[in-house]
Amino acid sequence: KEILEKYRGLFTLQWEGVIGNMHVPSQAEWEHLLTKCSAFLFYGMERFLSHILLNRLVAMNIPKCHLIILLDLVRSKQSCQRMTNSDIHKSSLLLAIERPTATAMLLSLTGVRSVIANQWYTTLQENAERLEILSENLFSIGGTTGQTVHILQK
Repeated sequence: KEILEKYRGLFTLQWEGVIGNMHVPSQAEWEHLLTKCSAFLFYGMERFLSHILLNRLVAMNIPKCHLIILLDLVRSKQSCQRMTNSDIHKSSLLLAIERPTATAMLLSLTGVRSVIANQWYTTLQENAERLEILSENLFSIGGTTGQTVHILQK
């Protein structure tokens, strides 16, 4: 919420979505947000693809989306338990598809032009720092996604 307030006047006037613990988005809500956006930010727990139905995602056409930022792969005791219970029912192939590289490839195949994503598990604090760097460089400075990712790598 702090970042939305900080960058309210810079490209954020038309932002829509689910913030905080308002509610758990439905599959229809995920699809609406993904297909109508020019940029999409996921800032949440565990793997992004564990939140949406894979068969629906691969059938989607998302050519309007220029950028997806996935600040996921954060674990808590509760989320880890929830994922363990969910993953028991998934095949090894499906679990492999939910990994970061496969997720980026799937999003690219649906029409997304650029994907910025974590490769490894991280903490909420580290993702908050990444979001601040991304926002500063993309909104205030006007850097490209490539320049911004390069800064994150440092």
